[in-house]
This record gives sequence, C-alpha cells and structure tokens, in this order.
Amino acid sequence: MIETIVLDIGETIIRDDRYWASWADWLDVPRHTLSALVGAVVAQGRDNADALRLVRPGIDVGAEYRAREAAGRGEHLDETDLYPDVRPGLTALCRLGVRVVVAGNQTRRAGELLRDLDLPADLVVTSGEWGVAKPHPEFFRRVLDVADAAPSATLYVGDHPANDVFPAKAAGLRTAHIRRGPWGHLWADDPDVVGAADWRIDSLTDLAESLEE
Repeated sequence: MIETIVLDIGETIIRDDRYWASWADWLDVPRHTLSALVGAVVAQGRDNADALRLVRPGIDVGAEYRAREAAGRGEHLDETDLYPDVRPGLTALCRLGVRVVVAGNQTRRAGELLRDLDLPADLVVTSGEWGVAKPHPEFFRRVLDVADAAPSATLYVGDHPANDVFPAKAAGLRTAHIRRGPWGHLWADDPDVVGAADWRIDSLTDLAESLEE
C-alpha cells in the first residue's frame, strides 16, 4: 500500500518553457535555438545545462545565474507555470489519505517560489536546499527521511528515467513514469523504463485514479 507520494518538479508539476525562454533571452539567442539544443542534449543523455554551454562555450552557469538575479531577471514561477492537472491531481492524492511531498532538482529560489504557490502538498523541498541532487543516492535517502514511510510504501513520480525512475527504483522505492516534457515523451516506451516503472501515466489525475482502484 502506498503511504507517501513524492513528485519531481520540472516537467512533472511545472513546465520548463519559461525557464529556457528566459535563458535564451539572457544569452541573446532565439528561443527556438536553445529549445532545439536542449532537445539534442536530452537525446544524447547529457546534462540539459550542456545546451547553455553549446550556446556560450566556457560559460559559468552558476555565475550567470547570479548575474541574472542581480539584474532582476532571475527565476520566476507563477500559476501559469503549473501543468493544469497539478492542483486537481495533488488534491485527489491528498483525499486518498497519502502524504504528498514535492522534491526535485531545483534551486533554493525555486523552492521559495513553489511554496508561495501554496500547493496541496505536505512538503515542498529542492535539491538546492538539501545540497544534493538526483540521481545521487543521497537525494533518495533524503526523500525517504521526509516520506515517513518505508521505501516499498513510497512512490516517486517523475519524467526522467536516469534522474527519477532508475535511481528511485535502486533505492527501493516504487516508481511512476509520467509521459510529458521532452524526457517523458522520448523515453516513454523504452523497454528499460517500461520494466522499471510500477505505473506509467499521462497525468497526475491518472495516478490518483489508478491508486484509488
């Protein structure tokens, strides 16, 4: 029985459109160019930040991030960045009586912005706040610390096989792969993903309905 559901952030509950568009504007390249490069590095199994390094070789991503913040062009999240099924999906999960945690690879600032949205979740936390990121096993040890449930009773939901499904499975958690965003669509029917995911879903409301059955 699932007691706690932990959800990834980027392309699971929030769209990354604004994130990459803002980087393209900051680096003064067409948005489509950077978007296409993100897709290319994803298909190659590389870090998506490599798209920024292709646009500007030698870039210090952390330094540029701080420069954006200082210029008033830093991270921003609002209701329009949420996928439309997020609030109804999380609400439905809460009604099932499970603990709902949002935990993914994001900055400290993103954590603050997400908490300001007052999502129907028991906890929102980011890798930037923990000081460790997926797919490192320590991230999933932290997940279990806040899950308040055994690994077999904890379900991790995400779109990225290498960052979400496979390392969560290796940590003993149950897993759900969501088909959305570039990673979710690209690897949705990959045999390894199909074999590792306990659930394969198209939306968070799908997940709530599946768990209710």
